[in-house]
Order: sequence, then C-alpha cells, then structure tokens
Amino acid sequence: MIKLSKMTDYAVVILAEMASHNGALLSATGLSEKTALPEPTVSKVLKLLTKKDIIASKRGINGGYSLVKMPENINMAEVITALDGPIALTACVEQSEQCCAHEVNCKIKGQWNPVNAAMQKALEDVSLDQMMKGAM
Repeated sequence: MIKLSKMTDYAVVILAEMASHNGALLSATGLSEKTALPEPTVSKVLKLLTKKDIIASKRGINGGYSLVKMPENINMAEVITALDGPIALTACVEQSEQCCAHEVNCKIKGQWNPVNAAMQKALEDVSLDQMMKGAM
C-alpha cells in the first residue's frame, strides 16, 4: 500500500484553511483552532512549509503565515515533498541514494523509474485548489 504520512495530510488541511482566507495572515493558534489539529503539529507543519517556500511567515505581534502562491499554483507533489521528502515508490529509483541488499543481482534495478515519474507527474497535476473543490 502506498500511504502518505499524517503530517502531509495535515499540511493539505492547513493549506486549504489558509487558502479559504484569501491571503490573510493566520497564526498557528488560529489555524489549530480552525482545523482542530493540535497546535504543536500545526506549528511543525507550518515550519516545514515555510522552509520549502510554500508559505511565508511574518514575525511580530501582527505576524502570521500566508500562502506564497495562489491555491491553483500549489501542487500536491510539492506539498508531499515538503513534508515527506522526495517522492520515490521504491528505494531503487534514480533519485535514491539507497537500495536493497540484492542490488548487485537485481534485474529490475532502475526499472521503477517510469512508474515513479508517472506518480510524480500525476501529483504535480493536482492542485490545492482542486483538492479544495473536491471537498466541497
């Protein structure tokens, strides 16, 4: 089974909440209240999304977090990568530095690359905006 982490799922929920406020600055506390997610979890997700330039942070009394791009320009591949790292269905794809103990004798090594590329492309083709519209 291919399964995303809960943090990635939470990131999409948080980003959707942010998008519904049309660029307003939102605090971690406010996002926690609106999404019913624990504040430490929201803070961690916000930090990771900020690090990857999906959202921006502003410090200070009137600070908070806001989207860097419009929801239609934020794709699921970049959100997943921000939270879970590079998208790789197996350990032995081109981008991976690790492989299994059977690498030397494996006739399939590297053959997952087209499958991985198709998954990457599919996730790039789904925007936050589409995710939000699907939820309505």
